[in-house]
Amino acid sequence: MAFLGGAVRRVVSAVRPPLSPLCHRNARFYSSEPTKEKSVPYEKTLKPEDGASCGPTKPLPRSADVVVIGGGSLGCQTIYHLAKMGMTNVVLLERDRLTAGTTWHTAGLLWQLRPSDVEVELLAHTRNVVSKDLEEETGLHTGWIQNGGLFIASNKQRLDEYKRLMSLGKVYGIESHVLSPAETKDLYPLMNVDDLYGTLYVPKDGTMDPAGTCTTLTRAASSRGAMVIENCPVTGIKVQTDDLGVKTVKAVETPHGTIETSCVVNCAGVWATQLGEMAGVKVPLIAMHHAYVVTERIEGIQNMPNVRDHDASVYLRLQGDALSVGGYEHNPIFWEEVSDKFAFSLFDLDWDVFMQHIEGAINRVPALEQTGIKSTVCGPADHKPLMGEAPEVRGFFLGCGFNSAGMMLGGGCGRELAHWIIHGRPEKDMYGYDIRRFHNSLTDNKRWIRERSHESYAKNYSVVFPFDEPLASRNMRKDPFHQVLTEQGCVFQERHGWERPGWFNKDGPAPVKDYDYYGAYEMRKNVNYKYKELLGKEYTFDFPPHHDAIKNECLSCRHGVAVFNMSYFGKFYLTGPDAKKGADWLFTADVNKKPGSTVYTCMLNKRGGVEADLTVSRLEPGAGNLPLAPESNGDAYYLAIGGGIAEHSWNHIRSVLQDQGFRCQLTDYSEDMGMISIQGPKSREVLQEVLDTDLSDEAFPFSTHKVVSAAGHKVRAIRLSFVGELGWELHIPRNSCLPVYYAVMAAGAKHGIINSGYRAIDSLSIEKGYRHWHADLRPDDTPLEAGLAFTCKLKSSLLFQGRDRLEKQKKEGLTRRIVCFTTDEKVPLFGLEAIFRNGIPIGHLRRADYGFFIDKTIGYGYIHNPDAGTVSADFIKSGEFTLERMGVTYKAKAHLKSPFDPENKRVKGIYT
Repeated sequence: MAFLGGAVRRVVSAVRPPLSPLCHRNARFYSSEPTKEKSVPYEKTLKPEDGASCGPTKPLPRSADVVVIGGGSLGCQTIYHLAKMGMTNVVLLERDRLTAGTTWHTAGLLWQLRPSDVEVELLAHTRNVVSKDLEEETGLHTGWIQNGGLFIASNKQRLDEYKRLMSLGKVYGIESHVLSPAETKDLYPLMNVDDLYGTLYVPKDGTMDPAGTCTTLTRAASSRGAMVIENCPVTGIKVQTDDLGVKTVKAVETPHGTIETSCVVNCAGVWATQLGEMAGVKVPLIAMHHAYVVTERIEGIQNMPNVRDHDASVYLRLQGDALSVGGYEHNPIFWEEVSDKFAFSLFDLDWDVFMQHIEGAINRVPALEQTGIKSTVCGPADHKPLMGEAPEVRGFFLGCGFNSAGMMLGGGCGRELAHWIIHGRPEKDMYGYDIRRFHNSLTDNKRWIRERSHESYAKNYSVVFPFDEPLASRNMRKDPFHQVLTEQGCVFQERHGWERPGWFNKDGPAPVKDYDYYGAYEMRKNVNYKYKELLGKEYTFDFPPHHDAIKNECLSCRHGVAVFNMSYFGKFYLTGPDAKKGADWLFTADVNKKPGSTVYTCMLNKRGGVEADLTVSRLEPGAGNLPLAPESNGDAYYLAIGGGIAEHSWNHIRSVLQDQGFRCQLTDYSEDMGMISIQGPKSREVLQEVLDTDLSDEAFPFSTHKVVSAAGHKVRAIRLSFVGELGWELHIPRNSCLPVYYAVMAAGAKHGIINSGYRAIDSLSIEKGYRHWHADLRPDDTPLEAGLAFTCKLKSSLLFQGRDRLEKQKKEGLTRRIVCFTTDEKVPLFGLEAIFRNGIPIGHLRRADYGFFIDKTIGYGYIHNPDAGTVSADFIKSGEFTLERMGVTYKAKAHLKSPFDPENKRVKGIYT
């Protein structure tokens, strides 16, 4: 018999051959004694008996409204929720039997608390489905076991993270308790607690059974009219192209017939990339081996909670009177050539790779050292979630890439995906899973996919710090200022593939190096890596060591002048015969003012949620002067959109124009222009020396733009501010960027001009009360809730998408709204902190930062009225508010207006 302790000792002494991340290596098996059984620990699976029929289990229909491909957790949850929402002419096709891919061997753990409000809500829905809804609907038990969950903290930072989760959980009514080592020992007597800092215990966490859950889901869906067909592989996806060049799904082809459909959902897991190729859709996933072992019986383990020891990168799942032991290693094996014959199959376990989990498990539960291994489970997994409609083909949806989290996220994500298909958008903010979070230039870049997939897998159990940045797949997109700013100490952030300035280090350059896979696969680790060292200093829930550097950048902008490189912004032109109709429908604000005007506006979905905020500049018609001006005989608009959501915004605009049948052209010049923003009380004095135009208020008012000459180069100057100061943006053709930048810095030298980054923008903008999309402004927030009613042309008769929802909401009153909070105590807040009114939780902070000018911590969060009434000004004024940070409460003051320059004088240049 193989023992866990013996496996560790033997593997440690073995010589490990190099494992390249770029080539396939056959999995090897190593143990003190071969483990004969290689199977999952479940009493029941859906694996067919030998000789079972290989034909489809039902005749194929000629047509369907939706065809879901893949019978794993996501596919079954999606068809269940589609049927539950009333769409019954839907079909699920599974090439083998349900769960045959990766779902059948998943550990099935469900942890309710995650460092994301959206994920907490998704997990809560899954839990409701598997523990309550399905049993009520079908009378069948899904196999749900509520044995609780225990998170292990071996250091202060980890326990701080758990305390953050505990505070967030109070907002959602999730019971959790921070336990001391002694209390942990009482709960879990077999656990070694000598090296513990503490634990987080969540009593209502539990375990799901893949076969039981998927069987019950499909039975519930079938009872509503959905059709589930097994043993039916897909061989092709028919796509048609209309007269405007728009590609849409037409049909699904199988060896047993063709199903006409306008909607396909790719829930094929590790096979999702091949399925995408059938339709010309890029699916940026790569498969890896993921493993766990099942022990023999352990006396005293019965009824213990599941355990996640993140610092040891190991989990312990209760399996009756035994444990399943697995985790996420830094050197996973890539599955290079995915086989379509791999059904209910497992790899041999590579002990060289897996032994790190054994060591962690034995340290945590010493009894494991003398416990036998009953079986090994090593199957494929992908990483990380991809959802939503593919940019390349309308009607082709993704629901894949969940890497063993498909069971616990399946219910929430299945519901959101169903809502996406039926209504065009999900109910929740799913941007973190949306395929459009990635720029189209990256989704077929093999280096980007491999590096990013490896890092996300290797860091799956890492502490989620507020300002962490990836080390993988960097330097993919660089603007013309990149090298110059690197030399000046710029510490870059990665957004949408772009390197954008984060903050400036006064101790010299800190360039981002090529990815070293954290030393895995015999790769040489980067040495003297200053960027990584600076990033490591951010690994805290306190103020970072360079807090004062960011303070200097902020206050230099408030008192003098600073230049921000914002070149990563999306820069689009909207032209064509129906450009005005398109602009009226797309944008909440009236952008059809006279040419030369610039308007801040939102774009909404049909439910009135904000899909993006942006500025729209109306252009003069005339001959083109690209990249600064497109050729246009009529209406033309220049759109500047935050670079992190450029792909999302591009696809939103394009989809809306297509759906409305507007004859418009949308062109992307993001790579062709740089953009710097010069902000602060002295910005006018600096730029007046550089630009060949009068910058007085009369000649160049706020929210206007002109094409002017800057140091002999044509640029588009826009008088705007994202930090609440007097300032201008300069949109510059790529080849002119550096000469213009040098001229600005030379003119600003006597005024003390400095470079500033996005960490300063984050602070300055929250101090002013400006929104950040995907933080305090999301697709599940309306402009009225977000305090952006001034961007909506509700007093006009002009129609725009989502207007009907806003009018209804305005009439009924707001049941939730954003509120600004400040604390007198100088405590770091980052978002997710619980908001209490008179001792009752009513929301959480979405975004928080330190405001250096007002010298206070600032947070913004959406609150609701617990009595189901409206959230009025009186409701806010009459309450006593506290914020809970890591279990500690702080008194907070609620503000109806920004505490900084509430009269908007500074953006107008009024500093008296």
